[in-house]
Amino acid sequence: MEKKSMTALVSAFSRAYHSENNIVKIFNDSVAKLLLSKQEYSQIEKSMAQGIQFFKPGFRGSDADALRWIVDNQLSPSPLGRSAFCEQVLKNAVYLGVRQYLIFAAGYDSFAYRLPEWASQLQIFELDHPIVSTDKRNRINSIFENKPDNLTYIPVDLTDTEIDKYLFTKTDFDRSKLSFCSLLGISYYISKEKFKNLIRGISNMVDKGSSIIFDYPDQDTYTDKAEERTKKQVKMAGGAGETMLASYSYFDMEALLSDCGFLIYEHLEPKEITEQYFTEYNRANPQHIMSAFDNVNYCLAVRK
Repeated sequence: MEKKSMTALVSAFSRAYHSENNIVKIFNDSVAKLLLSKQEYSQIEKSMAQGIQFFKPGFRGSDADALRWIVDNQLSPSPLGRSAFCEQVLKNAVYLGVRQYLIFAAGYDSFAYRLPEWASQLQIFELDHPIVSTDKRNRINSIFENKPDNLTYIPVDLTDTEIDKYLFTKTDFDRSKLSFCSLLGISYYISKEKFKNLIRGISNMVDKGSSIIFDYPDQDTYTDKAEERTKKQVKMAGGAGETMLASYSYFDMEALLSDCGFLIYEHLEPKEITEQYFTEYNRANPQHIMSAFDNVNYCLAVRK
């Protein structure tokens, strides 16, 4: 694995660009740009703009126009939509008694620092590969003087660790408290078997009524039926050394979750995602319409 996760860096860039360049925002990440060096931000800007013919053959316009098109059509829809969905559902969960927030494959997530008053109500655990986790902490330490007392960084390889046993022995995770677990951006990059093992491990460690939230690629993602944006995304991830591996039908996912003790509570398909999370932005930006990827669904499931 490389020192940095390019998909995580590009995701942070897309959140930063969206927050910097729009008044009406789908999701406002005010910390994302701080997590990237000026050189990284500039390099991503340049490489994306120069790749416009890959994303949109025949495009005519300036580099700035090309970058805006790529961000709005290719880079931002998934990071923005799923983050907005996650934090809306988390807010409801906190109201209902959730006191632990576990962010799996946290990457460059900024919740604990971006919304300190709200975040202070929760015990937050950020889990990610040791290399990515260390890189994230180094970046955070260069920006913020102190780490919140309620935040725990957990460097761990999620694909090779029995996560329930690890949390019980290595952290102050409390099974008696309701938990909310975010698994955004994970299901694409690990096998179905490993994804199921991760869900089962979470099921073994959380109390009844706890919830998980995640996005997943549908059964057409790696076929000729996939939309063009999806095909480009698959190629781009592979080029960054982070190959997408799995896809699921709704019934696949329902069966997987049921086997692991979870029931689907909310399930959003692309049209619903666009209507719920993109409508206000699109009204304010008719020249830069954004829509959810056709082959990505969002899911909230609750432990039985």
